[in-house]
Amino acid sequence: MPARPEPLHGPLYAFLAFLVLWLSLALPLLAAEPVEIVVSGIEGDALKNVQESLALPGGLVREGSVDKLWLDRFAQQAEDKVRSALEPFGYYKAVVTVRVEATGEQYRLLVRVAAGEPVRLSDVKITVVGPGSEEKRLRRLVTRFPLNKGDVLLHQKYEEAKSELTTRAHDLGYLDADFSRHEIRVEKSATHATVELVLDTGAKYYFGETIIKGAPDYPDSFLRRHLTYTPGEVFSYPLLGETQRNFANSERFKEVIVTPEKQDAKALRVPIAVQLDEGPRISLRPGIGYGTDTGARLTLRYRDLNMFHLGHEVYSQLYLAERLQGLVIGYVLPSPRDVRTSTTLQLNLQQDKTKSYSSKILALELDRNLSFGKGKLGTAYVKAQYEDYAVGEQKSSSRLLLPGLRFSDDRYDDPIRPRRGFRYALELRGTHQVLGSDTALVQILAEGSHLQRLPWRLSLHTRAKAGATLLSDPLRDIPPSLRFFTGGDQSVRGYSYKSLGPRDATGQVVGGKQLLTGSIELERALFKNWGVSVFYDIGNAFNSFSDIKLFQGAGVGLHYYTGVGALNLSVARPIGVSNPSFHFHFTVGFEL
Repeated sequence: MPARPEPLHGPLYAFLAFLVLWLSLALPLLAAEPVEIVVSGIEGDALKNVQESLALPGGLVREGSVDKLWLDRFAQQAEDKVRSALEPFGYYKAVVTVRVEATGEQYRLLVRVAAGEPVRLSDVKITVVGPGSEEKRLRRLVTRFPLNKGDVLLHQKYEEAKSELTTRAHDLGYLDADFSRHEIRVEKSATHATVELVLDTGAKYYFGETIIKGAPDYPDSFLRRHLTYTPGEVFSYPLLGETQRNFANSERFKEVIVTPEKQDAKALRVPIAVQLDEGPRISLRPGIGYGTDTGARLTLRYRDLNMFHLGHEVYSQLYLAERLQGLVIGYVLPSPRDVRTSTTLQLNLQQDKTKSYSSKILALELDRNLSFGKGKLGTAYVKAQYEDYAVGEQKSSSRLLLPGLRFSDDRYDDPIRPRRGFRYALELRGTHQVLGSDTALVQILAEGSHLQRLPWRLSLHTRAKAGATLLSDPLRDIPPSLRFFTGGDQSVRGYSYKSLGPRDATGQVVGGKQLLTGSIELERALFKNWGVSVFYDIGNAFNSFSDIKLFQGAGVGLHYYTGVGALNLSVARPIGVSNPSFHFHFTVGFEL
């Protein structure tokens, strides 16, 4: 016999009663609009533009009642509105019929469009005159003008190309650049048209002197290191924007206003006014977070941004996590050259405990940072380090004097949520007993990442990292901080933090002399601030390139983007191992 249906319980009765009540209240709200506009005969962007042009004027419908006389006048005007809305798409001969249809107290405005053949261009003439007529970047834009003979006359493309020409001319220093002639001539037959543009560049302008006001506590030489231009250099709005960002990103000023005073230009030199509003000199910022590699964490950061009223910076950061604790104290001596050139002295106390090793580090590092242009930074450093550690069955200590060189190039378009770009970094470091160290080695490290936008809101993110140890003593003489381990959020997901690498006789991971990891991740954007991804990671640490065993992991990720960085949750599983288990990885920020 078929099973007897379960009786309805009280909560279900209550839910059904609520649903009926809600529908009875909502139905009047879902009633048809008093005036419905129906457009037929066209589609796509042209249809959207026509619908926007036919938006009902305020007052035509009041309290659900339609002013019929006003609606009839609107219907008479609708033909011209529709024709005008179609012209930007090249339709100059459209036949439009409009009819008002009454159905009780509701009305329908029926708009039928026969667009006809669009207007095509019979001639396009783009000319640049004036002192900037030979500028290659302007001539390139003329060559790539998006409208050519035989194309449909599309007004949006025409206006965008015009705007790009004047913007590029202004960026090249031709601040008076404008069109002395800009014409679209449509023949009476409305089948063909011609375009003629003449851009007169005018004279080229240059940067004049810069006057900085509003920051009396900072020396003038310190403030001028934020400027990305010099007097006499060709005027450029992008350079002004970069200067504004330099001041704002220094976190020293609450407000920054950079103004070119073209009206006061003399001999084509434009003076610049920079108005600053100083922010707090001292800050103390606590923070909490969680990362799968380090566990729950608490941070406390102190900064003094204007020591001795010279623009020098003193900072310290206390870092407390389940598997990593540390204290960093640093002093930054800025260079007047630019905002990224500086000298830094840093003291680092760190205690690190993973499944593979534990170590305690006391280090003092002196860095000289030198900017080589936008995104490019070189660093020469020397580090004195003492490390007490236990790895595998080994307990020992290490004393190092470690000089090195680093170079990085970062071209991501946004530090918080990049859409495209790349980054790579190279590092060479080494030491020897003649320097007072306990061991001798040379290490080369290289890493890179690339982000590529794809159609359908997809993006492809690839990463790779490699490390090689040369001329080294036995592995047991190298401290864990200079050995390579893999596994975790930033290397091979699907494995625990630093759980991969060569093992000792007891089977414990002790790290290796060489490193090789790679990752590929395909992400699909969802809504405004969400994304989902699939990824594949591969890599390992090892002692010899002739005996490489690479571990693999794959999984899916969920990403939520905030104003301060991304929240990333990944679920990964090892590939090619017996009894694989799922690992969850959680990180904050864009993973380079």
